[in-house]
Amino acid sequence: MKTTNEQKKIEALERMRTLKLYPNIIKEFEKENVVNMSENGGFLYWLNDEQKEIVAEFEQEHNALVYHVIHDFTGFGELLTFFYVSDDDEEWEYDRADLKEGYACAYVKNLTDDMCSEFGSVCFRPQFGGLVRTA
Repeated sequence: MKTTNEQKKIEALERMRTLKLYPNIIKEFEKENVVNMSENGGFLYWLNDEQKEIVAEFEQEHNALVYHVIHDFTGFGELLTFFYVSDDDEEWEYDRADLKEGYACAYVKNLTDDMCSEFGSVCFRPQFGGLVRTA
């Protein structure tokens, strides 16, 4: 079922609270549509212009709403992990249950090798108001 951006935003805000993200970034997302990024062990940063453009392209291509990003450097590339709300509201209940267990279906954009970008399950834990990928 096709959902509106407002419905996705309400869902995203609920997920952000479930993830125990820092309250100020939840407010920024709610009031100003600002997507924050976790890196360096969960510390929070704003996206730069290039990262904002990558998020916008993903959202448009997949009719999704990104509400948080994790930025990592790994042996196989520089990664942006997108936590997002899909257009399929029938999956939302399952997505919320997964978040409570410390994993999520996410999109991982490999900035070093785009051919390695993919959807998949990621594990994480909250830290310092943000998130840290654990797998």
